[in-house]
Amino acid sequence: MSRSVNPSGRPSVVIVGAGPRGTGLIERIAANASELYGDAPLDLHLVDPHPPGGGRIWRADQSPLLWMNSTAEDVTMFTDETVELDGPVRPGPSLAEWARGVRSGEIPVGPGAADGAEALGPRDFAGRRLQSAYLSWVYEQSVAALPPRVDVHEHRRTAVRVSGSREGRQQVWLAGRPAPLLADLVVLALGHLEAELRPEQRQLADFAARHGLTHLPPAFTADTDLSALRPGEPVLVRGFGLAFVDLMVLLTEGRGGSYTTGADGQLTYRPSGREPVLHVGSRRGVPYHAKIGYELHGERPPLPRFFGPEQVDALLARPGTDLDFRRDIWPLIEKELGFAHYHRLFTAHPGRTRMNWPDFEEKYAAADPGGAALQALVGAAVPDPADRLDLAALDHPLAGLRYPDGAALQEGLRGYIEADLARRHDPAHSPDLAVFLALLSVYGQLVRIGDRGPWWHGFFSYLASGPPGPRLRQLLALSRAGVVRFLGAGTTVTADERRGVFRAGSAGVPGESTEARALVEARLPEPTVAHTRDALLRALYADGAATTRTGLLAVSAADGRVLDRSGRPHPRRFALGPHTDARSGGAFARPRTNAPAFRQNDATARALLTFLRDRAARPVTLPVRRTPVTEESHAADQ
Repeated sequence: MSRSVNPSGRPSVVIVGAGPRGTGLIERIAANASELYGDAPLDLHLVDPHPPGGGRIWRADQSPLLWMNSTAEDVTMFTDETVELDGPVRPGPSLAEWARGVRSGEIPVGPGAADGAEALGPRDFAGRRLQSAYLSWVYEQSVAALPPRVDVHEHRRTAVRVSGSREGRQQVWLAGRPAPLLADLVVLALGHLEAELRPEQRQLADFAARHGLTHLPPAFTADTDLSALRPGEPVLVRGFGLAFVDLMVLLTEGRGGSYTTGADGQLTYRPSGREPVLHVGSRRGVPYHAKIGYELHGERPPLPRFFGPEQVDALLARPGTDLDFRRDIWPLIEKELGFAHYHRLFTAHPGRTRMNWPDFEEKYAAADPGGAALQALVGAAVPDPADRLDLAALDHPLAGLRYPDGAALQEGLRGYIEADLARRHDPAHSPDLAVFLALLSVYGQLVRIGDRGPWWHGFFSYLASGPPGPRLRQLLALSRAGVVRFLGAGTTVTADERRGVFRAGSAGVPGESTEARALVEARLPEPTVAHTRDALLRALYADGAATTRTGLLAVSAADGRVLDRSGRPHPRRFALGPHTDARSGGAFARPRTNAPAFRQNDATARALLTFLRDRAARPVTLPVRRTPVTEESHAADQ
């Protein structure tokens, strides 16, 4: 889309990345423009080899078998009154509301653009193709909402470098284009990126090459060539999160298998004969917890309570202390999650407690996080240990468990998954949903503190961002059919040079191992600047951009400006997304959750517009004209 080609000399912003994050930024530019920028001319250049809206991850051309892992009513790209921002709230439909509008004809879309919308209910899990259509619609609406003299130019190319001084216009160089785009400001909204292999991965890849094996490193599963995984052959899979779920789907239904439901409601898998046998394990040895399948009725926990702005202000105000997550931050998070859990238990299930809520709340607030007094209080007030929140046990559900053999492990893991499914769909366990809401609240506060390392993000995803319940029912059917076999907790993978195979074992069945000629690392690459394959980020780092101790790009918490190694924010370069230390849990979010990404988008949009307004020292009258699209200006960038 190009509403016109920008005349020379007009102010310009280059946004690298046209996925949900870039789209959300355009929506916020449109929302704030009238207040901060008026009707002055501006060119927005959107750079991405993939179509805008969905970008790479949410593009339309991926398997129709792949789903979102959030229900349709829990997905929105629009702000609401809960979002703490300086700009105006511009409400818009959630994915479920959009699908309803498409069905009714209130929201027009092109033929075939919203296949699946006709059957999508609020609690259903949409296919990724339908989410792509929603994101494309949001992008179109956001562009249409821009003031008349703001023009958008799409460049279907890859940005490879940004150059220019701190004081002058920036040059954004695109692959295959000899001249750069000139920009007053640059925003990197790059999303998930490929990474170079870490030392262990390189060793495994070299081993595979020497012995004619298959090694698939961490990657976005929908982009991975799975043809080397042969029917009937064992495949070791390391990783039990959402990347594994996609892998499982593509190698089973994606190869012609199907499911039937028996009279007892149990799912049965019918193999096509083209499936490999997946031996899956991880540190925990279990899949992510299923999405909760009920709604919260009654009083919601008042969040935040013990990990909110006041506590974060105090942490950030500590002089000369490098915050340690486990020592300084985790105890406050643990108390916040516990507060949400017990608030729900006492208010929704009072028969399972031995104290009235006001008394418990007062004593809970006075107790030190994780201290003996708090433990004694919970022990006295909550008689059933099953009703007490044990985060360590949640994080290590198979800790200490040993099985006599592999068959017992399979039976034990199926029992665990069945119990998890039952619990996540039973409102009697509604404190789990309260903890989920507290996790979202905590994530929103942690954005201000910055990069806290990979453990927290993994823990959050394990509890709060698991697969739909139907996917775990499919996993159980695949296990019963022998297409998936569980390796257990503490999975290790080694290279057996003597036999020329990969070998996996676990703590769950000591002494047993599984060998295979294929190994899949079922997880996304770590979003670090040091190991990314993205040429632009590597060049930015070489040019002096700062990174955190875990390798994320360091940005200003206030507005997303890229920091240099002395801590100075770059006046003209911004970054948003998972490659930065302001990670926000996703570019779209549940409605009414004060989503961090929406707050960040608004702050960055306002910083961009304010900068451009203030730079206009003298008003310049430019002719209002519409220039035809030319080969060099736009068509060459398709």
